[in-house]
Amino acid sequence: MITVRGVELRFGARLLLGEVTFHVGPGDRVGLVGRNGAGKTTLLRTLAGQERPAAGTIQATGSVGYLPQDPKAADPAITVTARILSARGLDVAVARLRKAEAAMATATGAAQERAMAAYVRAETAFLAAGGYAAEAEAARLAAGVGLPMRAMEQPVGELSGGQRRRVELARILFAEHDTLLLDEPTNHLDADSVLWLRSFLLGYPGGLIVISHDRELLAATVNRVFHLDPQRAAIDVHNTGWAKYLEQLAVDERRRARERSTAERKAAVLHSQAAKMQAGASTAVAARNMARRADKLLADLEPVRRAARVARIRLPDPVPSGRTPLSATGLTKAYGGLRVLTGVDLAVDRGSRVVILGLNGAGKTTLLRVLAGQEQPDDGRVIHGHGLRLGYFAQEHDTLDLAGTVRQNLASVAPGLTDGEVRTVLGSFLFSGDDADKPARVLSGGEKTRLALAGLVHSGANVLLLDEPTNNLDPASRDEVLGAVGSYPGAIVMVTHDEGAIEALRPDRVLLLPDATEDLWSDEYLELVSLA
Repeated sequence: MITVRGVELRFGARLLLGEVTFHVGPGDRVGLVGRNGAGKTTLLRTLAGQERPAAGTIQATGSVGYLPQDPKAADPAITVTARILSARGLDVAVARLRKAEAAMATATGAAQERAMAAYVRAETAFLAAGGYAAEAEAARLAAGVGLPMRAMEQPVGELSGGQRRRVELARILFAEHDTLLLDEPTNHLDADSVLWLRSFLLGYPGGLIVISHDRELLAATVNRVFHLDPQRAAIDVHNTGWAKYLEQLAVDERRRARERSTAERKAAVLHSQAAKMQAGASTAVAARNMARRADKLLADLEPVRRAARVARIRLPDPVPSGRTPLSATGLTKAYGGLRVLTGVDLAVDRGSRVVILGLNGAGKTTLLRVLAGQEQPDDGRVIHGHGLRLGYFAQEHDTLDLAGTVRQNLASVAPGLTDGEVRTVLGSFLFSGDDADKPARVLSGGEKTRLALAGLVHSGANVLLLDEPTNNLDPASRDEVLGAVGSYPGAIVMVTHDEGAIEALRPDRVLLLPDATEDLWSDEYLELVSLA
C-alpha cells in the first residue's frame, strides 16, 4: 500500500500539485485522471520512487510495480521468456538449470556426478522460486496480453514497439507486486487483450493506480477516482466508481451553476439598492455595507471551473509534388532470422490515404520505419518521387531528442523559425512559459505526442507516415488530431488501433500485413482495426 502525506510536486518554480494527501490500500483500484500535462505521469513516477517530491512524504508498504508509458527493457538481447521470468528472479534459476542439463549430457565419470549434483541444486532453487507452475503462469500472462508463442524465445530487441510494451506489462503482472502503478496499460493492446486485462485487474487483490484514456477500462475496473485539477494544483478524491464519478461531476456542475445564478441575482439587487441609497448622507453607510454584502456573496462562491485549454493541432501545408511522391517495391525485412516484411509493394499517390492493418508483430511499424528511412530493407527499395517531402510520426517518439528541451526539439526541425515563432507554435500545442524549457525526457506520453506533431507543422511534408498518432491523448486533444487528419490535403499512410482515426482518415486503400495484400478500402475492414 501507499500513503501520501502533504506531498508537493513542482517543475522549476511551477507548482503542479500542492499539499496532496491520500492512501491507497489493498483492493483500491484508483483511476488517475486529468488533462494532458496536469501532472499524472509525474505523480506516478514520484510514487514509484523515480522522482522526489518537493515536500511531503510517500511511504510504500510492500513491493510496488510501475509500468511507464514508454518502458525500455534493460537488455535487448534477453529473450521474452527470460524478461518476464526475471520479475521473480526465475530467469537466473532457469539459466542455471539449463546449464546443468547441458553439463550432464556431455560429462562422464566424476565430472558427471558433479554435474548431477549441480543439477539437483539448480532444480531445487528453480522449484523454490515457483518452478514449472510459475513458467506456465508467465506463459499464460504473455498470451493474455497478446504475445504470440513464436515471440517467446525471440530477443526483446527484435520485437516491435507494441510487442515490447506487452512484454513489460506481462512482466509487471507476473511479479505479483503489492501495488501496481500503470500508465496507459492498454496502449498497443488489441481488443481481446484489453478485455483480458480488465478481467485481470478486477481480480487483482493489491492496490492499483492506473492512468488511462480508455474510458471503458476505467468504467469496468476502478472503484475510486483521483482527478488532478491543474487550476488549483490539487487532487479531488472521489471514493466511487467511474459511472458515479461522472454523475457526481454533472451534479456538482449543476449545483455550482444554480448557486452562482442565485448569488448573482441577489448581488445585483443589493448593488442596485446600494446605488440608490448612496446619495443620501443618512443612508451612505448602509449603502456601503449593502455593497460589501453583495461582493461577499460572490466571493464565497466556488471558483468557476474554466474549460481546460485544448491544443490547436494542425498538420503541415504540403509542398507541391509529382503524381506518386513515394513508392516501394519488394520490401523484405527480417530480425534474427524471423521475417517481418515479405515482398511489400506500395505506391502512395499525391493526396492518397492508406491504412495499414495487421496483428501486433505483423510488421506495421517496421514498414513505416523503412518507408521513413529509419531502417534499411534487407531487399527491395523505397523510391522517392518528384518533390517528396516526408513527415514521420513514430509511436515510440524516437524522432524526439529526449536530451534536448521542448523548444530545442522544435527549433531543430524548423530552423527557419525565430525563437518567438517557435514559442508561438509551442503555445498552440499547450507548451507555454517554462514548459518550453522542459527536457523532452520528462514529458508524459501525451505531451511527447503533441511535441512530435508540432515538429511536423512547418515541415511542408506532402506525405505523412503516422504510427498510432492518437495514443496517450486526452479526448479533447484526440479530437483535434482527428480534425487535423481529416482536413490534411496531402497523402497519409497510417497505422492505428483507433476506429475514430480511420473515420477521420477516410482511407481509399488498405494494406494487410504480413501477407502484403492491398485492397480498396471497405467498411468491412473496420472490424479488423481494434483487433490489429
